[in-house]
Amino acid sequence: MLESDVASTSLGIVVTSAHDGSAVARMRVTEQMVNGHDITHGGYVFLLADTTFAAACNSHGPVTVAAGAEISFVTSAFLGDELVATAQERTRYGRNGIYDVTVHRDTPSGPEVVAEFRGRSRTVGQIKR
Repeated sequence: MLESDVASTSLGIVVTSAHDGSAVARMRVTEQMVNGHDITHGGYVFLLADTTFAAACNSHGPVTVAAGAEISFVTSAFLGDELVATAQERTRYGRNGIYDVTVHRDTPSGPEVVAEFRGRSRTVGQIKR
């Protein structure tokens, strides 16, 4: 799934692990991702979290998609920051699941949370076109 994800790979998102309902991904903030306030556009932070969520909820095998998601932006990210997203499954019930993703950047004093994301998944089997 991730090898075919042009949206994520074209932005340099790299999924470093995905197994048993968890995943980790990284993305370096580039000039194209910075908005008019000279901070990272929230859509890119959301996309990183969403990609990590997708890797986690698809790590079980069956095709699983987002049923919904929300994000809280905690602090700004800036040009050159390397953002790390960590997804963790909270629960799966039937064909549904709930996943939390924390996006952070590393600082000399430790990780600084940039955003918190909660995604709701739905296992669908095959995608119909």
